Amino acid sequence: MENPQDIFSSNGGCLIDIVIEKYLVESKESVSHVQLACSMQDCAFPLDGTELCIWNTEDPSHQLLILRGHHQPITAMAFGNKVNPLLICSASLDYVIMWNLEECREKVLQAYPLLSLFIDAESRQLVTGCADGQLWIFSLMDGHHYRRVARVDLRKKTETFSTRRVKSGLCSQPEESHLPSTSALGKGEQVEVTFPVLRLAPCDLSLIPNSACGCLSSENTQCVWIGSSVGLFVFNLANLEVEAALYYKDFQSLSILLAGSCALRNRTADRKALCLLASLFGGKIAVLEINPAALVRAQQCPSVGQSLSVPASFCVLPTSPLYLGIAKEKSTKAASQQRCAARNVMKDQRLVFHSKVRSSGYASAPHVTMFSPKTNIKSEGKGSSRRRSRCAWEAYPVECAVPTKPGPQVTAAPTCARVCCIQYSGDGQWLACGLANHLSLVFDASLTGTPAVFSGHDGAVNAVCWSQDRRWLLSAAQDGTLRVWSARGAELALLLGKDMFSKPIQSAQFYYIDAFILLSSGPEFQLLKYHIDTCKDEIKRYKQKSKSKLICRLSMTGAVDMTSLSAVNDFYSHIVLTAGRNRTVEVFDLNAGCSAAVIAEAHSRPVHQICQNKGSSFTTQQPQAYNLFLTTAIGDGMRLWDLRTLRCERHFEGHPTRGYPCGIAFSPCGRFAACGAEDRHAYVYEMGSSTYSHRLAGHTDTVTGVAFNPSAPQHGAHLHTTELYKGRREKCVLLPPASTGKHLEEKWDELCGAFRGRFKRRKPCLSYYGHSGTGERFPSQIY
Repeated sequence: MENPQDIFSSNGGCLIDIVIEKYLVESKESVSHVQLACSMQDCAFPLDGTELCIWNTEDPSHQLLILRGHHQPITAMAFGNKVNPLLICSASLDYVIMWNLEECREKVLQAYPLLSLFIDAESRQLVTGCADGQLWIFSLMDGHHYRRVARVDLRKKTETFSTRRVKSGLCSQPEESHLPSTSALGKGEQVEVTFPVLRLAPCDLSLIPNSACGCLSSENTQCVWIGSSVGLFVFNLANLEVEAALYYKDFQSLSILLAGSCALRNRTADRKALCLLASLFGGKIAVLEINPAALVRAQQCPSVGQSLSVPASFCVLPTSPLYLGIAKEKSTKAASQQRCAARNVMKDQRLVFHSKVRSSGYASAPHVTMFSPKTNIKSEGKGSSRRRSRCAWEAYPVECAVPTKPGPQVTAAPTCARVCCIQYSGDGQWLACGLANHLSLVFDASLTGTPAVFSGHDGAVNAVCWSQDRRWLLSAAQDGTLRVWSARGAELALLLGKDMFSKPIQSAQFYYIDAFILLSSGPEFQLLKYHIDTCKDEIKRYKQKSKSKLICRLSMTGAVDMTSLSAVNDFYSHIVLTAGRNRTVEVFDLNAGCSAAVIAEAHSRPVHQICQNKGSSFTTQQPQAYNLFLTTAIGDGMRLWDLRTLRCERHFEGHPTRGYPCGIAFSPCGRFAACGAEDRHAYVYEMGSSTYSHRLAGHTDTVTGVAFNPSAPQHGAHLHTTELYKGRREKCVLLPPASTGKHLEEKWDELCGAFRGRFKRRKPCLSYYGHSGTGERFPSQIY
């Protein structure tokens, strides 16, 4: 009889290559007569009799998912036939339980290898620290199901912190013997690849006066101490940034330069912190006393942005570009008024009263009553009532709920042309859309007739903007032209050609209550003064009477191309925010006519949109709230900034945006921020929380833009159909209003029913969404 080893070796194989034992586990109870189960990726077996264990073959950590619910030994188990959701059934003498593995895994917090834990009771978050330098933050709020808020790489955050301080050039250099220095990371010294998180402890900055923390506000800041092998860090849970770093090697008086274990504790008596360190190599144990106020004050940049404010707090200076444009306009108007007054002056003459004037007819009664005017006219038309409803504006409900019920999906373009941008008018009665098929569309909320079509561009329309008085619509396209249209007649009023700009226009808008046009092209933005003349000359009908004049142009630091631009037009403001390809955000003060501040390393990638908290005419906010603005970048989430401190106050990264620029929007009340995502959802965040509050479904592809209705608690979203889906059309998804009254819900259902009836009768070639004069938004189609 042949030896089994000889059989395998004769074929040229190896015993190690034939069979490998991947995993081994021992159970206290025998499982020899238990029915086991296997799926494509999971193996199920009982452990210690009553525990059901799931081992995932693709999990590199080889962690067991242990499910407890049986009180008697498990006798059999079997997987379901479907992959999504993956179900497993386990049976015992007392129960037969059906498990959903996806829901079970969501309740297991995986952070391996785990070294430290910390629970923030105020924000209701669980923070875990790992040996590979990763921080995992989970939400403990009800209904969140232990949702992951963020994943942070401590080493990358410390490098960003050091780079930002070096580029700003505003921080004083600390003394080597007393204060820490973070410049060692940039000199090529030998440092560890990862910073293992040895200990997490609360860092209470509320005990420190605000004057001692510099521009770091200690009132609403939630920070934790992070103890690592190379140093101690103050980490902000709100903006996910390192606020201060203390490296052991920067202090020659310390005996331990590489720690293996540490413990941290705050002292309320003297507002200092104690740190107990154990050396990684050797038996040294040291106790450190740390002054958090001195540490934060030494590494925080001076608050250069305290004098900056979005609402204008000073008069326009005589040297300001804004003053030059306004002064010329006033002088021109005054001269024209004087000329008109001179023409209308008439000399005084005597009045002669005769005793009788035969031709007057005043002395005799009228012969025939020609007509009797009717003054009690009651309009029965729908148009006038609709106009009256538009005038009856209601205040925006500040405590409104977020709309969560998805509305119908309608086609926004007859072909695969995507919707590049959307914007509501200031009164919420009109919606403008810029399309990739060179067209701009304006939809009326009454849903009667067809939308106004603005054609003339030769490229995709990447920016649309309403004027403050809603008379004009501005559009800019990739063809390098900017056009101003009459919103009433859809006629071209002003054309700025390609010869005026060196590169295509990235952003364009009205500015300073429609006094100027602000646009960005290449590395600079331009401030234009314009005059629109709509009078028609039959002889020179093709000659444009409207004109524009360049007031000033300003470039970003480093002459990098601008990726986004934002300014307020609803009220007087001297601030213009710009973003460049070098990942910086630069603030310009047009009252001074120069750059006011630069925010270095605003994101890990270039910012593709800046969104300011502009409010609306239907609601009021605190003046300080208008200093908040949002920025977003691909793969780096969304960040909330305060112009007064030039600091990131909160970081939102619960939505996936890895490869496509998704839009963002501020709610009119300032309480919410919405953004698109690549997982076919729109996300809504509250300003006081880092995790999303609502995840709105109903889309079929990447959501590239969102917009809030300024007059009603609703918002719309448009999505982009990529080239991989050429057979599909561009679609818009509408969210109906929140619960604002029974009559609104009844009208919404009535309109949706009418819409579905029209959809069955005809084949739509174009559809859109808008809202009525009372604030509801509903779909419509154009045939």
